[in-house]
Amino acid sequence: MVPARLEELRAELTEAGQTKLTFLKFDEAEDGRSSEAVKREEREWREILGPYVEAGDTWLSAPWLVAEFYAYRRLIESLGYYDKSNPATYLYDPFLVAKRAGLVSSVNSAENLMAKVTALPKTKEGVALAAAFALWGNTMDLSIWPADAENSGADVFQKILHAADDNLLHDDTDKLTDLCEGLRERGGGRVDVIVDNAGFELVTDLALADHLVASGVAKVVTFQLKSHPTFVSDALEKDLRETVEHYAALDPERYPHAREGGERWRRYLDDGKWVCHEDDFWVQPSPMWEMPNPLRADLREGCDLAFVKGDANYRRLLGDREWDYTVPFDDVVGCYFPCPVCALRTLKAEVGCGMEAGQVERARGLDDEWMVNGRFGVVHFGNGADR
Repeated sequence: MVPARLEELRAELTEAGQTKLTFLKFDEAEDGRSSEAVKREEREWREILGPYVEAGDTWLSAPWLVAEFYAYRRLIESLGYYDKSNPATYLYDPFLVAKRAGLVSSVNSAENLMAKVTALPKTKEGVALAAAFALWGNTMDLSIWPADAENSGADVFQKILHAADDNLLHDDTDKLTDLCEGLRERGGGRVDVIVDNAGFELVTDLALADHLVASGVAKVVTFQLKSHPTFVSDALEKDLRETVEHYAALDPERYPHAREGGERWRRYLDDGKWVCHEDDFWVQPSPMWEMPNPLRADLREGCDLAFVKGDANYRRLLGDREWDYTVPFDDVVGCYFPCPVCALRTLKAEVGCGMEAGQVERARGLDDEWMVNGRFGVVHFGNGADR
């Protein structure tokens, strides 16, 4: 049955220009989730697909972002991911091998990273560096990192941050760190991380969350995660927990800092300082201003700051629309997002905003593919609609 459904999907994609989109199929009797969850997801996808199904759109004429998310949800449907009657496919992650390979290969880079994270000062500069790690990952130049970091002054860390400025097209780090300093002064708040990829990128997210808790900025960090496998490398709760356990079990002599990090992360999860939350909204193409009311209310009432990671999430922040590159991020996103928001994005798609005209021209002159190859990045901050 599963191969037949996969062949059907393959045939549709082979003739993508002629094949019209259809609604997803749901079966409450076989679905392992609650009836309420199944009905809610079915309603959401019918609302998403309705305009394109009614218009007779094909895989190629529908908006690209819609077709992308739809393709992965169709794959989940074809595999019988939620079919509890089939143990061979129920909750089977088709991308698990690739994710585990990324996890294993992340450790060497993470050992170097974690040695730096534990030495970060509990200051604005510490938050700025933790955010920079989460943005740039192992492409950040740390050659000038001081040998005695724990006793170094703020000017040393500012030099490290400035070393990454050349590829940063907009930088709201000062606004971010001002908010974080206020959270620290009041005893810490709730910070959410809207996660993108597993592997080393997830490790940098965990490192950021680690510093936020250790430095007193956050009492609780909530990781907003995908509800089913999508985009190959996107992270679910199980991927986060597997990453923590993998790091906690590393050889302490070969990877002392990464091992200590894993053990610390496990304690955060056990103590409730880290919380995982999966939601179907994170695996759908809707603009983030169409966030469902329960999720919006949770962020509005409980979250003091949300970090948004990854290019697909950023595209959704902008509704995957073509904005003038110079329109302020706070006017596009901060005006509707339910809480203060910081987007950490390396540019990998031809949509954007909040960049100064001179920086856009500079990047365009340096690299014809400046919008899509991940060379350039932004740190964007929005105040939030109700703040």
